[in-house]
Amino acid sequence: MFGFLIALLSGALMSIQGVLNTGLTRQTGIWLSAGWVQLTAFFTCVVLWLFSERTPVSSLLTVRPWYMAIGGVLGAFITWTVIRSMDGLGPAKATLFIVVTQIIVAYTIELFGWFGVEKAPFEWRKVIGALIAIGGIVLFHS
Repeated sequence: MFGFLIALLSGALMSIQGVLNTGLTRQTGIWLSAGWVQLTAFFTCVVLWLFSERTPVSSLLTVRPWYMAIGGVLGAFITWTVIRSMDGLGPAKATLFIVVTQIIVAYTIELFGWFGVEKAPFEWRKVIGALIAIGGIVLFHS
């Protein structure tokens, strides 16, 4: 139940952040805006790290496989793509496309066991659910 509530909060925060980032970009620039978002996220993480876990920073040097440490690079491009999609499509359509794509990519990752995720069995009901979500895009977009 806790995971479900956190997922709802995450979705709400992502939608709000996308709108705020798009507004910031309109007043500044795309990479200045994205950089500011990432910089303020970094400082927030540092403060929270100081008051919570205190895992040694050196542990980042031992992460294997190495690509597990590139989430921040992806985060910069996620920020850019969210801003551009919300600016071009509006918050609701952009979020719908983003979420449905996340579902499809996440299920593909599970099916093939990529990136250290436990491999999940193929289930037709999940494919049907994804197809229904795609149908929702068609309805929403028209």
